[in-house]
Amino acid sequence: MSDPKQHPNHDPAQQHAAEHASPGRKSPVLFYLVILFAIAFLLMLMAYFMQQRVNQQTQSDLNEQTQSYQSAVATLDSILEENERLKAEVNDLQEALDESQSQGQDQDEAQQALVEVQAQLDAVTKLNQLRALYNAGSYSQCRALLAQWEAEAPGQVEAGLTQYRATLTPEELENYDPLEAWHNLNDWIN
Repeated sequence: MSDPKQHPNHDPAQQHAAEHASPGRKSPVLFYLVILFAIAFLLMLMAYFMQQRVNQQTQSDLNEQTQSYQSAVATLDSILEENERLKAEVNDLQEALDESQSQGQDQDEAQQALVEVQAQLDAVTKLNQLRALYNAGSYSQCRALLAQWEAEAPGQVEAGLTQYRATLTPEELENYDPLEAWHNLNDWIN
């Protein structure tokens, strides 16, 4: 170790001041570190809140998509149920036809029933065609079709609609009466 007497400029008071001055210089570094950690913490906090917002938006979008898919699935389910019901109805009709043929029902009666059903279908188709033209405002075409149909087979459409009306339930007739619609269209057109 060196002796203080060997260094002429060495003062014990200055040494004491220098030792106590060092910790004062460390204070600004510590202050800067605290500020940096605070800024880092704030940035992390902002990133967290931004991530929360993105998560909420994503969750909202997923909920909307889920609701859309659920309604599409419900629609598909109802279509499938209707399809199954129609298949069962076709099977029932086929069984009834098979039964009627096996019971020896006259083929002429079956042919007559088929002709009646075809006449009903033709009458309903013509009613819908006339109604579509009327709704489109094509009144001259409506009159021309009416004249053509009456020239080809007088009263056939009305007869077919009368037969079709007989197959409808009172509740169905309350909602829509095809024969009344036919009469109304004829009155409006002529």
